[in-house]
Amino acid sequence: MAHYRIALIEGDGIGHEVIPAARRVLDAAGFDAEYVDAQAGYEYFLDYGTSTPQATYDAVENTHATLFGAATSPTDKPKGFQGAIRHLRQKYGLYANVRPTKTRPVPGSYDNVDLVIVRENTQGLYVEQERRYGDTAIADTVITKDASQRIGKFALNLAMQRRQKLSVVHKANVLPVTQGLFLNTILDEAKGVEGLNLSTMIVDNAAMQLVRNPQQFDVMVMTNMFGDILSDLAAGLVGGLGIAASGNIGDKFGIFESVHGSAPDIAGQGVANPTATVLAAVLMLQHLGETEVATRIDNAVNKILAEGPRTRDLGGTAGTEEFTNALIGYL
Repeated sequence: MAHYRIALIEGDGIGHEVIPAARRVLDAAGFDAEYVDAQAGYEYFLDYGTSTPQATYDAVENTHATLFGAATSPTDKPKGFQGAIRHLRQKYGLYANVRPTKTRPVPGSYDNVDLVIVRENTQGLYVEQERRYGDTAIADTVITKDASQRIGKFALNLAMQRRQKLSVVHKANVLPVTQGLFLNTILDEAKGVEGLNLSTMIVDNAAMQLVRNPQQFDVMVMTNMFGDILSDLAAGLVGGLGIAASGNIGDKFGIFESVHGSAPDIAGQGVANPTATVLAAVLMLQHLGETEVATRIDNAVNKILAEGPRTRDLGGTAGTEEFTNALIGYL
């Protein structure tokens, strides 16, 4: 195993609890790394007037990967505030948001689910180009051929590494210009890919099909907002956001994070479930090519989720430390 430098950004709320837990798990698994602590988020903005300082850019740019805890995104944004994680995605061209959904041994989880939602991470409605004229509010959606082609190639490559099955999710029947460009660009990219099982699906049907028969899916690719919404729906099929991880991946940098928010209602109480952040670390390890240690941690998570102790969100009583200690003990 190589020696790595990893940036750790706790962010807001329970990020201050789940990132240290994930670091302890990485150490226990024998991951050879030195860590660079960095800051970003709403709490940092309130203190210093910016969500992401230069030192954090330096940390991201001079490490092999970044593990991010949780970010607060207030509905009423103060003037000058930029959501830290969205800002970092844009700044570093982290165009692929990768959100795996896999059956875990927890109450209520569907059986035999193993899919990945690939979400275009830099465009769509999330360009945050809004304006208001009196009682009328307008938001731009931005879709480009280059970005659609880029995310299409990423999803195709991932599908061919897995079960050779790709579903392109869209709303081109209502939005033929923007969604049509996204859909048709990826369909063109997929032409001539031997052995690929390619399908298209309108997003509202995809939502229903995920609930009725998620086992039919392997890799799903879609625009930014659809991916944001459907990946949370998918997480609900296998245990919820407490075990949902994601990777923000570009050509040069990768930032890996839990899907859940900063959970201010439980922050500081020691009851947060660190599983999502631990599984984000697993995605980071896979991205770095450290598949053996990634598999060891993933197996340990399944073992503890099956046998306990479980955290409150999964029907148990364990706090962050008790659950983390159980993981470390098994490793």
